[in-house]
Amino acid sequence: MSRVYNFSAGPAVLPEEVLKTCAEEMMDYKGSGQSVMEMSHRSKVYDSIIKEAEADFRELVGVPDNYKVLFLQGGASTQFAMIPMNLMKNRVADFIVTGQWAKKAWQEAQKYGTANKIASSEDKTFSYIPDVSDLPISENADYVYICQNNTIYGTKYKELPNTKGKILVSDVSSMFLSEPMDVTKYGIVYGGVQKNVGPAGVTIVVIREDLITDDVLEGTPTMLKYKTHADSDSLYNTPPCYNIYVCGLVFKWLKKMGGLEVMKQKNEEKAKIIYDYLDSSKMFKGTVEPEYRSLMNVPFVTDSDELNAKFIKEAEAAGFVNLKGHRTVGGMRASIYNAMPKEGVEALVNFMKKFEEENS
Repeated sequence: MSRVYNFSAGPAVLPEEVLKTCAEEMMDYKGSGQSVMEMSHRSKVYDSIIKEAEADFRELVGVPDNYKVLFLQGGASTQFAMIPMNLMKNRVADFIVTGQWAKKAWQEAQKYGTANKIASSEDKTFSYIPDVSDLPISENADYVYICQNNTIYGTKYKELPNTKGKILVSDVSSMFLSEPMDVTKYGIVYGGVQKNVGPAGVTIVVIREDLITDDVLEGTPTMLKYKTHADSDSLYNTPPCYNIYVCGLVFKWLKKMGGLEVMKQKNEEKAKIIYDYLDSSKMFKGTVEPEYRSLMNVPFVTDSDELNAKFIKEAEAAGFVNLKGHRTVGGMRASIYNAMPKEGVEALVNFMKKFEEENS
């Protein structure tokens, strides 16, 4: 069977070139006589894999020397607790709630102190990003938290919030490495890799060194201290070795493609193809206010649940898979991450046009 066009929001499509390398090296990684899956994380061979992955990531993103890059486990959901445990010195944090994941982070932080919701777009089903230029930042807030690209709702911050001098913490899971970023604007920026970077099981955390201390909330488990992982170069315990290796291959692929500036241009081109069609279609419509549209996640609907279901079913039969929207919003969603080729987006739009002709 030939490969389908996979529009999944995560775990998501990976570059074919990377998958081929994985296949070639599966039984014998570079003459070691073993698979990376079987390798000790304490071995010299693996040490060079994880160090090279970090070096390539730092180069791609432009991570300054005073930031640590950590390869952790537990997904964004573990970060929802780890961040307050490590950063909530005053037991106060401010949250801008623009979707389900920011909301979950806000709810989790309430276990550790006062979590203030200082802005939200829930009033319009998270279809926009609120004005973040002059927010009521709490005087004693330890940090301000955002989810920068909302996978479920397809919105994205075009400007970072004015945190009035407070530390900015951002979850960038679904836009990681899709465009350049200025790490110095954040205290912590992190993401689960399963959308744009690699197979599920790794969370990359980029954290400013002055935020890595032993001064954490009482009762914080050893494994949930950033210092534990920073002090041992992400090798305190057995990391998800194979997944980090695949991420490393993706970093090399991104460098070969020309880096994040080039990826941004490619992603803008792909997004324009689908948004232009949605704006002209009489049957399909986007659900996000145009100025806040994500480049990565494109939710859309018809005006009937029956038609949505019919579209998803026929699309799948035609080789366009995982287009069903998140259960909380319904409809459809096309996630067009770095590894989704432009041809895939063009083919989807042609299929949508044909479906519209046949069903209008």
